[in-house]
Amino acid sequence: MSDKQNVIIFDTTLRDGEQSPGASMNIDEKLRIAHQLEKLNVDVIEAGFPIASVGDFEAVKKVAESIKGPQIAGLCRASFKDIDRAWEALQYAGERGRIHTFIATSDIHMERKLQMEPAKVKEAAIAAVKHAAQYTSNVEFSCEDAVRTRIEFLAEMVEAVIDAGATTVNIPDTVGYAIPHEFYEIISYLKQNVPNIDKAVLSVHCHNDLGLSVANSLAAIRAGAGQVECTINGIGERAGNCSLEEVVMALRTRHDIMPYTTAVNTEHIYAASRLLSTITGITVQPNKAIVGANAFAHEAGIHQHGVMMDKETYEIMTPESIGLNKNKLVLGKHSGRHAFVDRLKELGYDLEKEDIEKAFVRFKALADQKKEIFDEDLDAIVADEVVRIEERYKLMQMNVASGSFAAPTATVQMEIDGEVKKGAVMGAGPVDATFKAIKELTGSDAELKQFSVGAITGGTDAQGECTVRLSENGRDVIGQGAHEDIIVASAKAYINALNKIASVIERTRVSL
Repeated sequence: MSDKQNVIIFDTTLRDGEQSPGASMNIDEKLRIAHQLEKLNVDVIEAGFPIASVGDFEAVKKVAESIKGPQIAGLCRASFKDIDRAWEALQYAGERGRIHTFIATSDIHMERKLQMEPAKVKEAAIAAVKHAAQYTSNVEFSCEDAVRTRIEFLAEMVEAVIDAGATTVNIPDTVGYAIPHEFYEIISYLKQNVPNIDKAVLSVHCHNDLGLSVANSLAAIRAGAGQVECTINGIGERAGNCSLEEVVMALRTRHDIMPYTTAVNTEHIYAASRLLSTITGITVQPNKAIVGANAFAHEAGIHQHGVMMDKETYEIMTPESIGLNKNKLVLGKHSGRHAFVDRLKELGYDLEKEDIEKAFVRFKALADQKKEIFDEDLDAIVADEVVRIEERYKLMQMNVASGSFAAPTATVQMEIDGEVKKGAVMGAGPVDATFKAIKELTGSDAELKQFSVGAITGGTDAQGECTVRLSENGRDVIGQGAHEDIIVASAKAYINALNKIASVIERTRVSL
């Protein structure tokens, strides 16, 4: 394969993906994702927006220090202060550090948001790229809202920033407005009308507001784009970003008509998907392409018969190609610590000794109650026992009385800032009573926006997995909890969300 046939995979899960409502991650969680992206062998990891907060700066710095394979990018506006701050964090990646600066170029953004004339926008872009190039030759520039930019001005901007030193120029569909043939024409126009276009890699960053982010990215590749910006599970602002697993597997599966390749180790895709869901609490819908629970499921009789005869009749890729272990039954109550740790590593978890011990104790307790332990159970155990933010609020014990003849009552005992508190509250149902008791004990003003319950695996002995979305003072967070008792799982999810709100408030206070 020539270089022009290799597509650079730029992963922005830790930056644009984290901008999904409720998907904010702390530094340790970002590092877990970054190490999984390293296993995936993505080309570039955009680790954050260094000037946004102290926490974001530290996360970018830690990723730059810890990750050895991929390039590490940090986003910054076309501002010298932003660029200086970005390089302060990125310098630890050395030659792999990439400064990614941007400014809006569409008329609506220039007039309404920036309140700048096009000539001034171009001047600011050139100055920003030149300033960034003093730190590193690895400079990327993005024309925000490029799809709605006048095409002649877009070409003018691309030529100018390449002359200024940009080695990658990104053409984002910031609001997910384009359709595939239109995006193909934009990229083709730039390839044909920008004289110095061969001196830089042309990149695309597509949002999914019309459900076309992957289709637009593939159209751009066919037109000559050499880099795709994407996220695990397609998470991101609003309807999300181009899904990494979808674009990579599309190129791999349809290599017959799209003769392009990537460096991604696809066998780590499923582990990356599960890890992200575990950390953020944002679950993947069952019918999600590639990594959804139904992606390799066949219920119709005709389909089942065909698959039994030859998998290729109804499967265009194998589950193993994305790292999905067909034999999900892996452990039981007689399994030892070594087998447990080995399976966690296969699932993408590389835990510290203390965390292994906590997870193993929980595993043994669950194994005593269930005959079969599945991979999904292990994901839930890690999420519940290990991947946790600092807990201001802790559930100690609870009891719920409920039935058709009495008002449901929840008695909850918690540790709050080191102090033990207990309360009993009635509600419309057992979950309502539990949530009201927790709110009363914590004094929280958070509003419950969403509550969902699911069984992690099949059977009446399955662990229940609960997800809640809370909102307080404009901050949305997602909490997740798992337990054999669904009411306990609900309480743990609610308290997890409250701890996330407390963590966000604390990070905001520190950064001011």
